[in-house]
Amino acid sequence: MGRGLDLFRKGDFPIYTLTFVRDLRPAELLTRMGVDPETLGLRGATDLWDDFGDDLFDDEEPVVTSNVDGSWTWAWEQGGMHGLDERILSRVSTGTEAVVLHYNEKPMHWFKYAVGGEVVVDFHTLQAIEPTGQDPARLDDVMRPLGLVPGRVAPQHSVLALVEDAFDIRLRHPDEVGEQRWSGRLRPLPD
Repeated sequence: MGRGLDLFRKGDFPIYTLTFVRDLRPAELLTRMGVDPETLGLRGATDLWDDFGDDLFDDEEPVVTSNVDGSWTWAWEQGGMHGLDERILSRVSTGTEAVVLHYNEKPMHWFKYAVGGEVVVDFHTLQAIEPTGQDPARLDDVMRPLGLVPGRVAPQHSVLALVEDAFDIRLRHPDEVGEQRWSGRLRPLPD
């Protein structure tokens, strides 16, 4: 088996936001993220497409899928950025910890780590990284060997490696077309 997030090293995903929360059930994670309860349910890939179609990639009301890998529950937005919103990150990390990883074609990664409702480390790779948060140096011991050094441009895939190495996070691609995952449509973010 390859590294935990190889799917995103090899796949063609122009934009995504992954939210990982430790020891939380998928339906609870999606509820905390603000999913419309009328759309929350277990769906296979075919049902997901039948129910949402092109809305799967909507940025205002993105469709999110969720499952568990190891001790982390993940939520995958293929078109949105709700997981980056600090109000959502605070809700999903209350009583636990959460990691958010966003990617877009600029290209850039945006990383946030929160514990107990507070953002501990926050940085993006659009330019030289400058970590912020409650304790921006918390992950330095893992970040430095990966080339994630304040004031320097991040090496390719270094943020994926940070998520894997610091938190032992992985996301398995479904093995079967019929495999079901929790999913639903997120409500628009309030202004």
